[in-house]
Amino acid sequence: MIIPTLIASLVSSIYAASIVSRQSSPLPQPVVLGPQTILTIGNGVIAPDGFERSATLVNGIFPGPLITAQKGDSFAIEVVNQLEDETMFKSTSVHWHGIYQNGTNYADGTSFVTQCPIAQNHSFLHTFSVPNQAGTYWYHSHYSVQYCDGLRGALVIYDPQDPLAYMYDVDDASTVITLSDWYHVVAPILRHIIGTTANSSLINGLGRYAGGPASDLAFSIDGHNFTVIEADGLQTEPLVVDQLQIFAGQRYSVVLVADMPVDNYWMRSLPNLVGASFVGGTNSAILRYQGAAQVDPITVLLAFQGMGMQISILDLQVANTGGTFYVNGIPFKSPTVPVLLQILSGAQDASQLLPNGSVIVLEANKVVELTMSTTGPGGPHPIHLHGHAFDVVQSAGSSTLNYVNPVRRDVVSAGGTGQQMVIRWTTDNSGPWFLHCHIDWHLDAGFAVVMAESPSDTAAHVNPVPEAWDELCPIFDSLTPLQLGGGGQFSYDEAANISGAVLFPPSPLP
Repeated sequence: MIIPTLIASLVSSIYAASIVSRQSSPLPQPVVLGPQTILTIGNGVIAPDGFERSATLVNGIFPGPLITAQKGDSFAIEVVNQLEDETMFKSTSVHWHGIYQNGTNYADGTSFVTQCPIAQNHSFLHTFSVPNQAGTYWYHSHYSVQYCDGLRGALVIYDPQDPLAYMYDVDDASTVITLSDWYHVVAPILRHIIGTTANSSLINGLGRYAGGPASDLAFSIDGHNFTVIEADGLQTEPLVVDQLQIFAGQRYSVVLVADMPVDNYWMRSLPNLVGASFVGGTNSAILRYQGAAQVDPITVLLAFQGMGMQISILDLQVANTGGTFYVNGIPFKSPTVPVLLQILSGAQDASQLLPNGSVIVLEANKVVELTMSTTGPGGPHPIHLHGHAFDVVQSAGSSTLNYVNPVRRDVVSAGGTGQQMVIRWTTDNSGPWFLHCHIDWHLDAGFAVVMAESPSDTAAHVNPVPEAWDELCPIFDSLTPLQLGGGGQFSYDEAANISGAVLFPPSPLP
């Protein structure tokens, strides 16, 4: 049995099997790094769906190298910025998605919330530990919309004492599967356009261009069920499914029993939008059993389906007006001074913290119950909270509140107009933590707030802050527009030249 990790990872093998691209060649085995390593961020030309373009790469590849570790390991990852393409952003930051960073808020990698970006030709060493976490995670740029240009990769933490290890035989780099949207135009241009859509969806960094958009993905393998055993780094009760609806930022570990007749089977990742299909091998890869012929599958798709402490109550209402997102009436705009630096400099109250109206101060050791509803186009929205996992008390589209055994994760769908989701978490990790839509275009358009947990405790909780962290802001603040990259006014003019594009008003570089 195989355990594919979907970042979507796990396989239980009875017959050996491999995943290949639509062109029937084996997908490249991922480069694997350990918890103490160097990530060099640079530019290079790639064509993951057949269309050549310059991209933002990690160690020269897309997706970035797989990082693996064992539960309890200490991480020391140096991010080195060698970006030079003038059409894309030349500063960067890297967020370790799903890692709680308890006591190391400064290593979270969130631009303008926990740090200033890393300038071109500079680096920053991220040091943190994972004493109580195991499962599937990922890393990606958290500077403007940069991760849409390619800066992302998988991160898997293995538990030698996994209580569900009896369910599978193979769980390694070969069973990690990544699903992603891909764009033919660089992100600094696309961020000016209201309603940007992807050109293709990729499985393990490969796909085929069909000109169609993509958002959340429905994933299945013809003729096979799989058993979900983990969501967003948290063990779940085993659940047998025939497909998964996966939103941006979500991860699953599933056990796949490869016990079907030796053959080729379509692996499908369908964007949940009108017009998306598998015609011509788009949105597809191949699960090939050992001994099967080197041909396309003839398998048929079954129908896809749509997916005790004091309590502090929060109600967030999100509206989309003219492409800009307003959270309780205010669009998020990145401050010039990171929120963590503001707190360490003495700001404590919401009235003192920038951006005004977008920082919510929470008391320590309280249970927070947050209800979010959204109106306007663009949904469903995948909502991610940094620094925590949360209980999903109410899922979007459901009328049931589950306080008994809710699923725990760190990304949840907020649903669409007329729906709401309810989540709970405990404020036991002092520091500023970002809550935002994980569709980067929506985050860039204002869909975010900062949860500042017990600011009066933050200085002691994150002590000591590395000296190199203090140097990031002076270096970044000294950069000229040319050194920032992103094309400047040229990017806006290029966006205006795209046929049918509706643009935001011109905005400064992030």
